[in-house]
Amino acid sequence: MTGHPNPTWITRYADGDPALDEATVWSVEVHLEDCADCRALLTTDVPDDLRALLERVAAGVDEGVTTGPAPARRRPWSAARHRWLIWQLVPWLTMTIAVLGCAVLLQGLQPSLPSLVLLLAPVAPLPGVAVAWSRGSDPAWELIAGTPTAGLPLLLRRTAAVLAVVIPVLGLASDRTGASLALALLPCLAFTTVTVALGVFVGVRRAALGLAAGWGLAVAVPSLINLRLPGVLQAGSAGLWLLVIAVSAGFALIRSDRFRRLSSHH
Repeated sequence: MTGHPNPTWITRYADGDPALDEATVWSVEVHLEDCADCRALLTTDVPDDLRALLERVAAGVDEGVTTGPAPARRRPWSAARHRWLIWQLVPWLTMTIAVLGCAVLLQGLQPSLPSLVLLLAPVAPLPGVAVAWSRGSDPAWELIAGTPTAGLPLLLRRTAAVLAVVIPVLGLASDRTGASLALALLPCLAFTTVTVALGVFVGVRRAALGLAAGWGLAVAVPSLINLRLPGVLQAGSAGLWLLVIAVSAGFALIRSDRFRRLSSHH
């Protein structure tokens, strides 16, 4: 936000107006942290009894800071860990690596099967993406989701952490089985971006589960039965996957404000 916020916004913020959208609320809060004049304007809208209560709380906090123990030194890696990943991702990423490893072994034992690595590539990152921003998997979800840095940027950082693990494993598995690296990575990225885009409507976890189930039933299982890869995993389909990536990524960026609402991540 440039300059000072509209005084009406500050008044509505002080009154707790539920119609004030989250982006405006966070903008006002960030501005108030650095602007003493606007903080003074905010106090003019506070009732006397509430002001007295705030003064007592402030005095108590000052006394606790003065007489209490020194705060523990914050480790830089701790903050980065919460922004980029959560420990609950580890078992899911381990499972993904194990499944891809089994696909490589099975491909070696049954060369007549269609490329299992290519069939698994689109859905390989989805378990991790589903867990990356989920109320049930992150014990600090409410705390982190309520900060101004939450929303799409946080989701993308954690998704990038998932892809940083999955993509090298996919590359290694493709090399071991002779599968096309492009046809492994492009569907992987496409399904990831589509999951984020659909998360606007149904939540990231539901989008990931729905896409994984749909791919398995509509593509993977029939391919194994027919012993033939589908057309979308054949040479020449790279353009289609690039188009899906571009459209879904653009849509997610356009509707990024929806990720600021907690309900969109359930």
